[in-house]
Amino acid sequence: MRLFSLARLPFSLLVSSVILASTALPVESSETELLVLNPDNFESTISDGVWFIEHFSPYCGHCRRFAPTWKQLVEETEKKADPGIHLAQVNCAVNGDLCNKNGVTGYPQMNLYRNGQFVETYTQSREFDLLTAYLDAHAEPSNPPAPAATAAPEPQIVEKDLLAEELVRSKQDVNPTGTVLSLDEKTFKQNVDKGGLFVKFFAPWCGHCKKLAPIWTQLGSAMQHKLAIAEVNCEEHGALCKQEGILGYPMLVYYGGKGAGKTEYTGGRKLEQLKAFADKVSGPGVQELKFGELEGRVAEHPVLYLLLHSPSDKAIFNQVIEASHVLFGSPPLFTSTSSSFYDHYNIKTGTAAIVALKDHDPNVPAAVYTISRPVSTVEERQALVDWLLRNRLPTALELDSDNFQDVMNAPHSPLVVVVATPQRDLKQTAKEVSELARKWRDAREQAPVVFTWMDADKWDSWLKSMYGIKASSLPRAVVANHSSLLYYDTDQFGETIKLTSASLFSAINGAMKGTIPYKHSENSVERLARYLNDKLVSLESYVSENPWHTAFYALVVLGVLGMLVRRLLTDTEDYSREGGYLRKEGRLD
Repeated sequence: MRLFSLARLPFSLLVSSVILASTALPVESSETELLVLNPDNFESTISDGVWFIEHFSPYCGHCRRFAPTWKQLVEETEKKADPGIHLAQVNCAVNGDLCNKNGVTGYPQMNLYRNGQFVETYTQSREFDLLTAYLDAHAEPSNPPAPAATAAPEPQIVEKDLLAEELVRSKQDVNPTGTVLSLDEKTFKQNVDKGGLFVKFFAPWCGHCKKLAPIWTQLGSAMQHKLAIAEVNCEEHGALCKQEGILGYPMLVYYGGKGAGKTEYTGGRKLEQLKAFADKVSGPGVQELKFGELEGRVAEHPVLYLLLHSPSDKAIFNQVIEASHVLFGSPPLFTSTSSSFYDHYNIKTGTAAIVALKDHDPNVPAAVYTISRPVSTVEERQALVDWLLRNRLPTALELDSDNFQDVMNAPHSPLVVVVATPQRDLKQTAKEVSELARKWRDAREQAPVVFTWMDADKWDSWLKSMYGIKASSLPRAVVANHSSLLYYDTDQFGETIKLTSASLFSAINGAMKGTIPYKHSENSVERLARYLNDKLVSLESYVSENPWHTAFYALVVLGVLGMLVRRLLTDTEDYSREGGYLRKEGRLD
């Protein structure tokens, strides 16, 4: 009966199923058989002896590149008469629950077990020699050889990044007096060009400005020797404020320096919140990272950049530091010349490369940017800046008022998965979304997608007005394209998006390809108002940028209007002269 049911399936579906099934399983060599465990035999198999288990996904590029090394490890281990350690694999694409149970957070992940008990996760580079040494160190053969006489350990060579040390020493003292600078048209540009400037644009009559004034003074004192704090009175310097695009008061803007741009601060205005932002942007432009500090730093930051370079790459080093100013300190940039990092990430020693580490994973980079030579063109510099901006966000995070602008209005315009959930289920939803984000990252490393979750109890009104999400339908997921104010709430099967990889990934792909229907985050009145406002802004911009063209066109329009008015007055005068009616001789008949 089962064979008869299979025979009724379309041939193309059968072929597709066979292909998918084959790609989901490891390919076994005719010479070396790779032991693959599953939930039925995992615990019983590893209950005796030392086991080194690779957790992998056939869809993971790093796993596919590591496969020959793993096969070689198995072959070398099996050649030994008494290896004292066993090797096996778990396919996480097929046995995801088992991998979750084993604490797998990235692929490939290798765990060491002894008599059924977890010992540790392998965190070194996946080089064959390092893995062999690791296995030898943890193997427990039945008849171990007599220990050889040990020589005195060689002194370790400490690799220092001299360029990073030189940069730290050359940093100038800022805000030496701990006071707020009062800027005008003459002093504004020179202070902005120096960089590291946090400015408050205000009006004396503004109530919110008056409330912020003492806090801003306290901030200036708190950031002494760290960050310049300034203010501009827009009543006295209206032209300057208009030039800087100030739309309301108080408006807080951080300037990164000449060519580094600026960013508006939209967070809270309590001293603690302002100081937290100021500390972030005023931190060291670059910090040296030692290999032994890697796990601690990655645990501390959801995203960090690591610049690997040779001591002689001064030009590339300076160009990366200069380009990183667009980040405004987030994420932090670390640097190193240590060969241990090159081995750990399988990068050729001496190559200049920036490694993006996300989601507290110290082993598998989310992206790598290789720099073969110093940047020499505007296009090459822009490509570096774009890469830094495109990879600055974690794969998954909670969306709130503090990071909304950074996520939704990111320069690379990512699709944003928004999962609304009740506050009581926030932790569980965060875990599920993070797991889905990790699977997406492993499958599509360069895709511009950010996964988020939101407290639906706190943001219920906003979620309802933007995405039509109601409290009765939680948890609910949508894929948002905020740059176009569009969103998608169904997958390619026409079903409401569910928190499964099949449904959610289908919706993301459909949104990227434009194959599923979208909805507007604004109603028709709001869209019309935004359209008219955009046209007015464009007109204003054209007038300010082309004053002579505008004056010419204005004169032409006035001339045409004058001629029309004159013609109208002339016709009226003739009509009155003839008594208000046509004369008989004026008729055509």
